[in-house]
Amino acid sequence: MTAPKMNPENTARPADRLIVALDVDSVEKSNSIVAELDGMVTMFKVGLQLYTLAGPRFVEKLAASGKKIFLDLKFHDIPNTVAKAGIEAARLGVWMFNVHASGGSEMMQRTRDEVSDFCIKTDVARPLITAVTVLTSSGPAVLSEIGVSANVEGQVEKLAQLASESGMDGVVASAKEIGAIRRSVAAPSFLIVTPGIRPENATYDDQKRVTTPGTAISKGADHLVVGRPITAASNPRDAAENILNEIAKAL
Repeated sequence: MTAPKMNPENTARPADRLIVALDVDSVEKSNSIVAELDGMVTMFKVGLQLYTLAGPRFVEKLAASGKKIFLDLKFHDIPNTVAKAGIEAARLGVWMFNVHASGGSEMMQRTRDEVSDFCIKTDVARPLITAVTVLTSSGPAVLSEIGVSANVEGQVEKLAQLASESGMDGVVASAKEIGAIRRSVAAPSFLIVTPGIRPENATYDDQKRVTTPGTAISKGADHLVVGRPITAASNPRDAAENILNEIAKAL
């Protein structure tokens, strides 16, 4: 099969590492944040809240404006449904979307294959497809509650290996498990997207497994997802600049 064209990954600059999460309750707030960070941040995450509020056309418009959009909807369903949803994400022009690794290898492989076929036929760049391992809001108690006997690191490692074997471009995981992922997945191009990032002295909110920006980059994270420390700051641009400086020092 002919390989689809991909947007080149460049993580050399701090600005190519930071993804700002637009987890806000209005389109106006989202547009204001994007405008305030213009020229500094080019990557933005649209998750369930904003997507449900604003819909796919908002995502399409944001992507068409030149922003790199991480569509964070964490698809998890039967293989056919997730594959078709992945095609629609690609049609919107997003840079990256994700699925749940716990959906299994057939779901991940079929999504990769069908999205790749669609992108070849339509001559568009295939989005990066990443797989969620264990949410950063989850700890041992949550895993036990849902019947997972492995500890957090063991479960993340297992799901990262499965994602790699299923052709995913990377995983979404806490920085606390980066070492385990790098040891278990040999591919150097395998991306690790790290949420749960909090600058020093910031509140944890509902996150449990959190890490500072510099520590996450030093451990080997490729992209950091940061929301409230920037979007809820009195000056989002200054907050983003401080995080970019932390990333630069770690690099």
